[in-house]
Amino acid sequence: MKPVPSLAYLLALSAASQSTSLAQETILPDTVVIQSGTLHLHGVLWHPVGNGPFPAVLINHGSYRTAEPLGPDDPGILGPLFAKRGYACLVLFRRGVGPSVGAGPADGELLAQALVSHGQAARNRVQLELLEGEALTEGFAGLTYLRSLSYVDRTRVAVLGHSFGGSLSILLAAHDSTIPAVVLFGAAAASWAPSPELQQRLRTAVRRAKAVMFFIYAANDYSVTPGTALADELHRIGRPHQLMIYPAFGTTTHEGHNLVFRSPDTWKTDVFAFLDARLAR
Repeated sequence: MKPVPSLAYLLALSAASQSTSLAQETILPDTVVIQSGTLHLHGVLWHPVGNGPFPAVLINHGSYRTAEPLGPDDPGILGPLFAKRGYACLVLFRRGVGPSVGAGPADGELLAQALVSHGQAARNRVQLELLEGEALTEGFAGLTYLRSLSYVDRTRVAVLGHSFGGSLSILLAAHDSTIPAVVLFGAAAASWAPSPELQQRLRTAVRRAKAVMFFIYAANDYSVTPGTALADELHRIGRPHQLMIYPAFGTTTHEGHNLVFRSPDTWKTDVFAFLDARLAR
């Protein structure tokens, strides 16, 4: 399968967002370019109605491969939902994903190549290198861009991460004590059991982070153990947090893992109550 051209992806995203926006009575996103080192990454940005300053959310997507891409309609499911609630919302496409396909190989490609070529230990090593290297740098680039916007209150910028992007969001919070809140969907669900190194790194990161964390899983995700283990770690040291394991969604682990996109009605009340409480002025 050929990489999705940037223009085609953005056109598909615009169409999907328009359909969603008509249903939710909100606006279409702006397409933006965000510099991360020497790279120029793409993103989509939703602006609430009004002048602000608004709270904001950076969304960190999971790891994807060329053959298993992030769907162009997925950002358009989340962005209008947050904008309608009064949050500016940025979905940053890391290198190799969606319209950032030309910036280099995607996380998922590198992980798959390491697994096939050298086995699970190599995949674990590459995953940590990405999370603590280029993916972390790109996440900070998105965070910096969002905070620079005139209509965003830079003191009220939260992070939402899914899957690999959940692990990334935890590490962002560990490195930036000013992040007030982190929402985590299926964080490390498929990677926790085979990677003791990731387990140790995330345990250390949640202890270090100042952000309040909300761990979210469907009961039929690949595993809910990362959420329960990290929530237990925070409970042990007396730090506030939330953990929600919703009933199984769909019939497969893949469907459960994608609860964030496939069933916002399941989680939106809980997530907005969590964010509103921590980002209120």
